[in-house]
Amino acid sequence: MRGLASYFTKRVVFAVVTIFIIISFNFFLFRILPGNPIELLYRNPMLTKAQIDALYHQFGLDKPLWEQFLIYIYNSLTGNLGISFYYKQPVTNVLIPALENSLILLVPATILSIALGIITGVVSAWHRGTKLDFALLGSALAFYTMPTFWLGSIFIIVALYIGGIPVSGMYSLGLNYTGIIPRIMDLLSHLMLPLITLTLVLYGEFTIIMRNSLIDVFTEDYIITAKAKGADDKRIIWEHAYPNALLPMVSIIAINFGLVVAGAVLTETVFSWPGIGLMIYDAIISRDYPILQGAFLIISITVVIANLIADFIYSYLDPRIRYK
Repeated sequence: MRGLASYFTKRVVFAVVTIFIIISFNFFLFRILPGNPIELLYRNPMLTKAQIDALYHQFGLDKPLWEQFLIYIYNSLTGNLGISFYYKQPVTNVLIPALENSLILLVPATILSIALGIITGVVSAWHRGTKLDFALLGSALAFYTMPTFWLGSIFIIVALYIGGIPVSGMYSLGLNYTGIIPRIMDLLSHLMLPLITLTLVLYGEFTIIMRNSLIDVFTEDYIITAKAKGADDKRIIWEHAYPNALLPMVSIIAINFGLVVAGAVLTETVFSWPGIGLMIYDAIISRDYPILQGAFLIISITVVIANLIADFIYSYLDPRIRYK
């Protein structure tokens, strides 16, 4: 029990330190770029020096760097991420609705890709060296290496050819819903293409990891012993091999959380899905640095928390980790 508590304490402390480093990096990154936000936001040669000084004071850029840093740390910890240059609203008010829209896409895509990856990985590993193995592994490699925007564009072309399938946005424009059911059905119809695209892009790596992990487990003595005792294939796979092969998957899922968000940026951009990915793309185009800082901070902290949860799950699945 002490070993478990000590392990958890170390992981939590490491996560807190990592988040502090992320916040610090987020502060200095946009201050080492050429120019400054005032020059980018107000490119007006008619501004007087007094007006420019007032703008510097408004955004706190007239304070010493160390004081700006302390203010930024305090604001970040209290959820104050600043004011968007483009939307003229608090960053949290802009990002939270976009984040909710992204979760509608990311959560089912992640769950489906993991489930599909595990199933195809297990089947491929058990039938290794056969035509079925080559087909499943080849498909996984193809989707894993396929550019997200290219796959999304193909689906858009096919959908336009078939007709009747929404290819952009989250809801149909100009519709007056008579109830919650029509609204949900409209949402699901718009969700279909980006969900399929993101799921296919993500599942390939999970398939490869699961297949390779299972193949390694199949060579272990306890698997050979189970076969010698006459255990059926289903029991060998799901009771003996699968739990141990799942350990690398836990780490990969947590590590790849950032890649999931990156894939969402391209997917949301292709299908005009109003999530945090599309928000990041628009912020880059409009040089809305507060939005970029806020999005970077939220995504980074989410990845750290995901890895922390993965560490806890890993220690539960493999008790040896707690006592190392």
